[in-house]
Amino acid sequence: MAHQPANSDPTRNGASPTTFRYELLTFGDELLLGLTANAHLAWIGAQLGRRGVLLQRNVTVTDEAADIAAQFRESWARSDVVITTGGLGPTCDDRTREAVAEVLAQKLVFDPAIEQAIRERFAKFSRVPTANNLKQAWRFEGCVVLPNGNGTAPGLWVEQNGKVLIMLPGPPNELQPMFTEQVLPRLAALGRLSDHEAYIQIRSIGVGESALETLFEPTFNRSPGLGIAFCAHQGQVDCRISSPDGHYGMEKLRAIASECATLLGDNFLCFGHDSLAQIVADQLKLQGRTLAVAESSTGGMLSNAFADLCGACKFFQGGIVSTSNEAKMLMLECPECLLEQHGAVSPECAVAMASGVAEKLGSDYGLAITGFSGPCTGHKENPVGGIYLGLHSPAGDWAKQMNYPGPRAAVKQRAINDAIDWLRREVLKESRRHAAPQVN
Repeated sequence: MAHQPANSDPTRNGASPTTFRYELLTFGDELLLGLTANAHLAWIGAQLGRRGVLLQRNVTVTDEAADIAAQFRESWARSDVVITTGGLGPTCDDRTREAVAEVLAQKLVFDPAIEQAIRERFAKFSRVPTANNLKQAWRFEGCVVLPNGNGTAPGLWVEQNGKVLIMLPGPPNELQPMFTEQVLPRLAALGRLSDHEAYIQIRSIGVGESALETLFEPTFNRSPGLGIAFCAHQGQVDCRISSPDGHYGMEKLRAIASECATLLGDNFLCFGHDSLAQIVADQLKLQGRTLAVAESSTGGMLSNAFADLCGACKFFQGGIVSTSNEAKMLMLECPECLLEQHGAVSPECAVAMASGVAEKLGSDYGLAITGFSGPCTGHKENPVGGIYLGLHSPAGDWAKQMNYPGPRAAVKQRAINDAIDWLRREVLKESRRHAAPQVN
């Protein structure tokens, strides 16, 4: 093929390619002990990747000062941008600031403005900071302080010897807003990454990774030199297209992406990064329709997929988790005779749950999931991974049977994705029915 393979270097996947070397250092014994997942790698890597940067390396280091200093010294010598997370807090195991200051030969100074910010944050909770909290008010003499709107440890930005150091606190709710609102704009202003997304992402569902490449191949072959990368999720595949050498501008990339979207038909989700739930939410709000959900085996995850969206109250009426037959009868008014005859894991029950929750909560659409997620459930007729989806809509009620091999978490996520996608397709059909011209 004329395009680059899926594992081509994403650092060059943009109209303004960057050759700067980035490394991420994640500090904390809790990461190495497995007590906390290293989510920073995935999240920061994704944010940088969107701007045309590939992290060259991530190293996780203990809280010991000597280990921090040794690894930072190595990364600082070989990189243009070093990002660190963790170790800026108030306790005795937070040693990152002091260890890095020694390597950089930076003097630490006490900053009254940081102290005031710490005291003001504590005052919001009617508390007074202890003495060790003020440890966070020490900063490098030659740095820019990155305010922390969700915590007490500020970030630190250092430009030294043509390099950039970005030190961020560990908690994700503190780190992520700082990174998107302060770090990315500063890096873009320095020319260390693109000031816009370096690729166009096509989100699809219902098509496997290899089938998607085969579908798009003729389109890509007409534009030699494209940068192409695929990423498969649970039932979804993303395809990123870019111009490694800058030959194709964004207008041309958008035209190629639009052609790919047309080829996908209803299997096209969106351009960009919206979640499946967000896409459905936008469709429902556009039509002025509402949704309610009922679930058993997914334990509230389906409901949370919608409740977690900003402005959920504008379309989402609510959800009911009913794992027992008694709960299904009490909260969803599933007939006892139906449960006795067909069982709780059946198409009949799935439809009853979907229509029941729609009636109970007064919604236009009702979506339901019931099944055996495993590993200790299931039987010969309905094995582990056997899931039934139910859908109530203005056009009628239906059930669908799905079978997913794999561990419990994977079964649950696939069930949620397929249920939401089924709803998405039915909402699209409903939209077309209303849009079609009426014959007199």
